[in-house]
Amino acid sequence: MRIWGRPKDSGLVESISLLALHLLEGDFAHSFAVPGWIGLALPCVKMANPVPSACCMVLAAVVVVYAQRHSQPDSHTQFERVGADVTMKCGSMDWDAAVTWTVNGTDIDESHLNGSYLILKNVDLSQSGQYSCYEGSAWHLKYQTTLKVGTPPREPVLMCRSNNYPKGFYCSWHLPTPTYIPNTFNISVIHGTKEMVCEKDAVPKNRCHIRYLQLFSTVKYKVTLTVTNALGKNYTTVTFDEFAIVKPDPPESVVAKPVPNNPRRLEVSWQNPSSWPDPESFPLKFFLRYRPLILDQWQHVELSDGTSHTITDAYAGKEYIIQVAAKDNDIGTWSDWSVAVHATPWTEEPKHLTTEAQITETTSASTSSFMAPPTTKICDKGAVVGSGAVAVCWTAGLVVAAYSVLFI
Repeated sequence: MRIWGRPKDSGLVESISLLALHLLEGDFAHSFAVPGWIGLALPCVKMANPVPSACCMVLAAVVVVYAQRHSQPDSHTQFERVGADVTMKCGSMDWDAAVTWTVNGTDIDESHLNGSYLILKNVDLSQSGQYSCYEGSAWHLKYQTTLKVGTPPREPVLMCRSNNYPKGFYCSWHLPTPTYIPNTFNISVIHGTKEMVCEKDAVPKNRCHIRYLQLFSTVKYKVTLTVTNALGKNYTTVTFDEFAIVKPDPPESVVAKPVPNNPRRLEVSWQNPSSWPDPESFPLKFFLRYRPLILDQWQHVELSDGTSHTITDAYAGKEYIIQVAAKDNDIGTWSDWSVAVHATPWTEEPKHLTTEAQITETTSASTSSFMAPPTTKICDKGAVVGSGAVAVCWTAGLVVAAYSVLFI
């Protein structure tokens, strides 16, 4: 495999050619700047006359070949469909000319050649790249093209929506599948017989805005999007009433928190979407949904006004997930759900309760812990009263003595 670098500056080729010309003509006194490794030739030209005759002729041949091999012909771009058979000609070269083809600097096997023509069967995306054709053993670059493999566009997906009614609406679009080559989109908006301007956004690039010129119009809007690339074109059209595309953005700053001393309540509040320009003239209504995390079923509440609500049927001690949606009071559709928030109803702090049984148990344990340890005396004569007690004392003494004899 050979991988060849390509000069980025045509001045390199000019310098090489100029050096070769002066070397061949023996004009060693001529002074000019040369880049990189070409400076190796300069010591040669400073030698005595017999040496340059041989040394400089060799260097001249090298730089001429280098200049020929790295000269840049006009570059072309060729677009082909995935699965197509592609034939490339080596510029104006004859069919039977001896040529070498490379892709991205790597030699292409001769099995893909038909004479000097390059034949690629059933191309795929991996075969996109820069193809170059060189003439003979001198590697004189004769032709170069950039192959881009892709597909024609399918019918685009177009959506129009008004999230800032009554100011206007926007349209956005995308392709259902990639084409892998550049595409151009053109959009036209017609209201009745009048064509309107759709101002394209810088970011994202697949969106444009239209300002309403007339409110409460019953005339339909017609929007057509056309997509084109080097392999084909496609389009789609949508038609709609002004009121049908009104859809606010979701409510913002949703907050849920417990209500003190109320184990089944949660206080939820939110704000109108910042993109909705005039909530006084065009008020919104809201839809609240909530559920405990342990269940999959949602509970719903529709609110005609206000930006807060108190949930009164929450399960005590269970964590809840809560979301809110918005809609114009009279027209359009519901927004998407807001970002979910989580909250758990208030729970009472646990208290340390003391029962009568616990008191009795604690007292007994305390008393027994302070009892005196058992005495080592067998009999306390001072504490014994009467002859019966003396007899018991002597009997106990005899028993102890008998056990002592047994263990001696």
